[in-house]
Amino acid sequence: MADAPLAKHLTSNVPDQADDQPLYISRRKIYPQAVKGRLRTIKWAVLLITLGIYYFLPFIRWDRGPNAPSQAILVDLSNGRFYFFFIEIWPQEVYYITGLLILAALTLFLMNAVAGRIWCGYLCPQTVWTDLFYAVERLIEGDRRERMKREKEEPTLEIITLKLLKHSIWLLIAWWTGGAWVLYFADAPTLIGQLLTFQAPAIAYIWIGILTFTTYALAGFMREQVCTYMCPWPRIQAALTDEYALNVTYRYDRGDPRGSMKKNEVLKRQGLPAGDCIDCAQCVAVCPTGIDIRNGLQLDCIQCGLCIDACNTVMIKIGKPTNLIAYDTDMNVQARIEGRPEVRRVIRPRTILYAGLIMLVGAIMLTSLALRHTVDLSVMHDRNPLFVRLSDGSIRNGFTIRVANKNLEERRYTLTVEGLSGTKLDVVGRQMDRQGRPVLTVGPDQTLEVRILITTDNTSHPSATELHFTLTDLTNGETARAKDHFMVP
Repeated sequence: MADAPLAKHLTSNVPDQADDQPLYISRRKIYPQAVKGRLRTIKWAVLLITLGIYYFLPFIRWDRGPNAPSQAILVDLSNGRFYFFFIEIWPQEVYYITGLLILAALTLFLMNAVAGRIWCGYLCPQTVWTDLFYAVERLIEGDRRERMKREKEEPTLEIITLKLLKHSIWLLIAWWTGGAWVLYFADAPTLIGQLLTFQAPAIAYIWIGILTFTTYALAGFMREQVCTYMCPWPRIQAALTDEYALNVTYRYDRGDPRGSMKKNEVLKRQGLPAGDCIDCAQCVAVCPTGIDIRNGLQLDCIQCGLCIDACNTVMIKIGKPTNLIAYDTDMNVQARIEGRPEVRRVIRPRTILYAGLIMLVGAIMLTSLALRHTVDLSVMHDRNPLFVRLSDGSIRNGFTIRVANKNLEERRYTLTVEGLSGTKLDVVGRQMDRQGRPVLTVGPDQTLEVRILITTDNTSHPSATELHFTLTDLTNGETARAKDHFMVP
């Protein structure tokens, strides 16, 4: 008899081969019911934190000194800079963006290996904004029963007024979502003043319009269709998961056979099998995608856990143990049916690999940031001629050096050349310091090209001698180095 619930569960999920399985099903209106519980509280906390960060982060100030923007997070496209608090990324450092994308992918893989689509259920922007839109809808139009009842009634002034109010607030949220996005690309207080006086760049209004429309449409109307059909992650994660990943699971070993509370009590008195599930369908009523978790793991399930809270509420009311629906695995359900111990392996080769790669990529990026320079030096040897023999028999080589000052203030540098004895260094049009070194002044966030001449009367060295060029910042002593060769006949 122990295998009966399992057989019933598996059989109920096998599709009829004769049935046509369409690639797309027309949307049916879903009215998720409000629910209270531990997971719902976590989702509210995540919503408040993530939206609070998104909407208000552009207004946080960060002092970077003179000539630098004071916005904590700023994508400065005009000057080719990305600022993140004390971190400054330059255009030639696009590999940091690549590193962040790799970290994001690995983190997503790790989350999937631990608890399935937990990203989708708690942190995905589509989930967060849809939750917010649902909250507005319930506040204005009421909970599930009230909304379903109004949908069946003829439109009245009250119904029309409530719907207009709901959609107005939705549009206001969507508009502020688009407005907050453009604030990351310019000084937020300044841009808001320009937007209100219609003096902002046209591209700002265009992007606000685009993001207002997409937020309003995706969170207000398309909702679960985005998760089921538009988002590729449900299909990708299915190939990345394994039998140890926790998922929102109906424990059919305990819940089946289902039946009303009275029916199950009668069956128990008769000595017949009866499950704890009283078939109240509360798990279906609260589901934002409208599925029945009791039918097993499904593509539409975003693993938000609201069905867990709903089921626990019912179990407490009828005096049954909680967690009839819980984060579990089908492997453990089968183990309980067969009388074997459960297996929970959060730490396993897959999760260790993902965590290790995250730490490795993160360490590489942090090390690179810590060791990077604010000045670059490049040297290019004259191609024609490679060398010139002067009238006194000495040999002269010409070079063009390029100095890139990545600071937002003017800097002065000295240039030295090593590797060849008996040389004379001349920098065309530049002054020398007291030690006879050329001094190069480079403006803030600018590049300077100068021509230098190196002459030697020592003709006994090989035809190509390696030279080491060193540029030293007179402000903080930072150095940049480059190599080239001195050529002779």
